[in-house]
Amino acid sequence: MGSFLSSLWTPPPLAGDDPDSAVVAVHSKPAWDKHWEEHRNASKLMVIDFSASWCGPCRFIEPAFKEMASRFADALFVKIDVDELEVAKTFRVEAMPTFVLVKGGQEVSRVVGAKKDELDRKIKTFISST
Repeated sequence: MGSFLSSLWTPPPLAGDDPDSAVVAVHSKPAWDKHWEEHRNASKLMVIDFSASWCGPCRFIEPAFKEMASRFADALFVKIDVDELEVAKTFRVEAMPTFVLVKGGQEVSRVVGAKKDELDRKIKTFISST
């Protein structure tokens, strides 16, 4: 019965899967490697959202993350589902959502949890330091 009911509910698409979103959803290791290589030596801020489709707080903050991506055009916003890619291990992600801010291939900050005000503040700080 539970699987029948769950089959009736389809989770909303990830922010990065929305063609109108500025968030880039990464679904494969080659796609991640490409984004990482393109941006690891750049001074542009990369904001990585490590989340999972089953995570309530992740779904809660998703609209705010999407809005920040459209507002902060000077940064690259990437969404990674921890169940799809093992990139989270590289960044020592232990809880969802975790937002890792990277500049020049180095982590400069992180926000653990659906703390949109803190994330917004940190993005502003690291964009202005470019």
